Amino acid sequence: MEKKLPWFVGGDLDGFLGLFIDNLLMLMVISVFCSTLCGMSADFINSRIMTGAAVSLVVGNLFYAWQARKLALRTGNPDVTALPYGLNTTTIVSFTFLIMLPVYLRTNDPLLAWKAGVFACLLSGIFETIGAFCCDWLRRNTPRAALLSCLAGVGITFIAMGFLFQIFANPVIAIAPAFLMIAAYASNLRFPKRIPGGIVALVVGVIIAWGTKVLGFDFFTPSTEVWKPAFYYPVPVVGDLFDFIINGGGWKFLSVIIPMALFSVIGSLENLESADAGGDHFETRSSLLINGLGSIAAAIFGSPFPTTIYIGHPAWKQMGARHGYSVLNAVVVTVLILVGGMTLILKLIPLEILLGILLWIGLIINAQAYQATPKRHAMAVTIGMIPCIASWALMLIKTTISTCGASFPEIASRFGSDLYIFGLLALDQGFILTGIILSAVFAFCIDRLFLKAAAWLAVGAVLSFFGVIHAYQLTETGADPVYGWNAAPNFAIAYALSALLLAALHFIHQKEPQME
Repeated sequence: MEKKLPWFVGGDLDGFLGLFIDNLLMLMVISVFCSTLCGMSADFINSRIMTGAAVSLVVGNLFYAWQARKLALRTGNPDVTALPYGLNTTTIVSFTFLIMLPVYLRTNDPLLAWKAGVFACLLSGIFETIGAFCCDWLRRNTPRAALLSCLAGVGITFIAMGFLFQIFANPVIAIAPAFLMIAAYASNLRFPKRIPGGIVALVVGVIIAWGTKVLGFDFFTPSTEVWKPAFYYPVPVVGDLFDFIINGGGWKFLSVIIPMALFSVIGSLENLESADAGGDHFETRSSLLINGLGSIAAAIFGSPFPTTIYIGHPAWKQMGARHGYSVLNAVVVTVLILVGGMTLILKLIPLEILLGILLWIGLIINAQAYQATPKRHAMAVTIGMIPCIASWALMLIKTTISTCGASFPEIASRFGSDLYIFGLLALDQGFILTGIILSAVFAFCIDRLFLKAAAWLAVGAVLSFFGVIHAYQLTETGADPVYGWNAAPNFAIAYALSALLLAALHFIHQKEPQME
């Protein structure tokens, strides 16, 4: 069969386009954060951070392409889709604002801020690698609703809503390509000569953008940044890492690094569950192991940002992507990084015309959470989405307050019962874990497995006690997490009492028949 299994199919072009856009967006965010917030020069970003990211993207994308091809050959199913892999938005934001930015503000030293981020990335990768050997049990014993609900929340808020707002902010050049992409993917339509719908939409969008510009309209303004051809090659930064470990006091960031590594492992487990629901069963340990090793490689070569298995496997599968799209992404993104070519790409192609594919990914992720779980667990899926929605809503509130130049603690105290903002703040801290816990409790309650539901509530009590979820302190820009002993006592007590009540229900009604 190996000779008959092609390395590339038509759907791989669509899948590559989606993964490439997502990675490109994350690389843009990294560039903006590191330059405007942490004072790093463009040359330093291109020569250190971007090249480190390129190494990790090659490691991950090529492995997951090989993994998918191997599974296809073993099962005789040529339709296996590789796990999407790239840079994670949550980790980028967290490592920037909770580690690198505080170091830069305290020392005004961008190099020290970078070293702190690289150290955090290294430890995160190490913890993720360790997690590869102990998380399979968690995957087997967690309801599918719990593993998919948080992804559904991310899909409908940070992805679908966020990009839909951006599309409607520039309708002339963004809406038509978006609808063309969605129509092609939703209907499984193939254009003449089997040209992928994403490519057709891209060409149409470019014609609209440049056509309106030629006619004198200002819907599209190309970047004014000058692209200078150069070659940036990866360089190990072990010496800088060792220096920071000895002199930089980076261990104090463990309270941020460990929860973020845990979030990454759990998020990867959710994505593996999403792939399994779509018919592609990848081994948990090897998938998570490469996830962690990719982040370690990123750190060794200078990137402060871990890479991870991406959200959206069902969307790529729906596009017809197999394993070739992952190879294409590894090659194209790496070449762009090594020659500093992202600036040139964005001078030619408006970002808005590429957002339709990301909107589609968000929508199909949300739909799958309901379609791939038992109907009776629909309520569990919905409750698991709420912490993510709360985090997204809080992001909008914080952005609004910051834009107005106001103090967050002062404004927050004025909301009162009109908006329970302190509830939003509590749900925001560790929202991924909170969503999983709530969804699992609801799923087990629906099935009358009250003792298992109580166990998950007990986990919530422990996590609250140490501040992994719900613990925060107000700052001028919002709220910072608080980790340590007895960090969120009210929530620890509330979860513990709830666990006791559900345990009592188990013993009172243990003779009641369980739901099948």
